[in-house]
Amino acid sequence: MGSERITLLSSREIDKMRKAGQLAAELLDHLAPMVKPGVSTLEINDEAERWTQAKRAKSAPLGYGPKNNPFPKSICTSVNEVICHGIPNAQQILQDGDIINIDVTPILDGYHGDTSRTFLVGTPSPEAKKLVEVTEECLRRGIAAVKPGGKIGDIGAAIQEYAESHGYSVVRDFVGHGVSHIFHTAPQIPHYGTKGKGKRIKPGMVFTIEPMINQGTWEAVMLDDGWTAITADGKLSAQFEHTIAVTKDGVEILTLRD
Repeated sequence: MGSERITLLSSREIDKMRKAGQLAAELLDHLAPMVKPGVSTLEINDEAERWTQAKRAKSAPLGYGPKNNPFPKSICTSVNEVICHGIPNAQQILQDGDIINIDVTPILDGYHGDTSRTFLVGTPSPEAKKLVEVTEECLRRGIAAVKPGGKIGDIGAAIQEYAESHGYSVVRDFVGHGVSHIFHTAPQIPHYGTKGKGKRIKPGMVFTIEPMINQGTWEAVMLDDGWTAITADGKLSAQFEHTIAVTKDGVEILTLRD
């Protein structure tokens, strides 16, 4: 996950993060109309790459990771039981009733805008729709728990309490993270935990909150590709993500469209 030391960003750096965050939000909005039955995840990926290049930005996921197994595509597309890091491909055609998380991280002027949303494909089941709605509310509650002087555990506690009150579970194997000119850095932001525990939240911190909420068990299984994580029981998983900056008054969501 990169270095352990938490770097506080200057107002100039946060301004760069804001521009990258806006671009990431625009990219998700641009891709949204493609999310429909009959479209392959590779088509969505290729349009994301074309659009990102047209904006003179770079796709952070492309080639990210270990030298012997870098991530091969420009975005992550995680469908149904895929928790995160799904690899777009031509064979994966969206079906009516699917849910898909699209996770984008364009790099603009050296800084990363990291955000994701779970989209409903066609007409989802009431169960799928409810999971997606609860997951989005988990993100809202996690963000609302961020206060200067608070603790990182406050974020996970708020998310976990809400998710579990609906009978869902919170993924433990993947967490939010600090982000700047570095894709993944300190602090780690678990989406479960205890209020009042963990590192102190300070103005100038910039990090992602990205709860992954499962219908069944929280446990994940890694596929042989070394990237794709799926639910251990094959049940649905949803995720929403924003990049936020801690201010002296509270929080600014950097990946929300103006």
